Amino acid sequence: MERFDSEPLPLSPAVLDGEFSAADLVFYEVDHSGESFEALVFLNPSGVGPSTPLKLESGFAGSFVVFGHGGCIGDEGHCDVPTFHKDPFDSRPLHPLTPQTKMVDIGEALQEARKQGDHLTVSVLATVPGAEGADGPDTADALFFSAMRLLAYD
Repeated sequence: MERFDSEPLPLSPAVLDGEFSAADLVFYEVDHSGESFEALVFLNPSGVGPSTPLKLESGFAGSFVVFGHGGCIGDEGHCDVPTFHKDPFDSRPLHPLTPQTKMVDIGEALQEARKQGDHLTVSVLATVPGAEGADGPDTADALFFSAMRLLAYD
């Protein structure tokens, strides 16, 4: 997908009271088999796009980068990630296309966003460099993940 927009997420009383020292958004099973991209994360955005200024005032919270593999060029089955769990004592590395977990530090942005109400909306844009002469980045159909989690630490 080019853009992910969450449903309004209820904030805990501790977050609403500002009783946290740090916060992360965690993205699980991020696919990196396709093209490389930067995922821009916004909190409580209002009409954000790839050319939105990356500033706290715009809701920008942070980003993560995926160095993509550009697709599979191997034999049949070469890029199939095994679904079985390895033995805990197996020291071989994971399959190169095993989905990744990405974390984004959103502490400062969450401090600002909590002042806007008791819910939080998250938008994530998958961006790639724009064509030569373009004003900014373009969106790309490159963002795939299974779940997102908000962690606040006291």
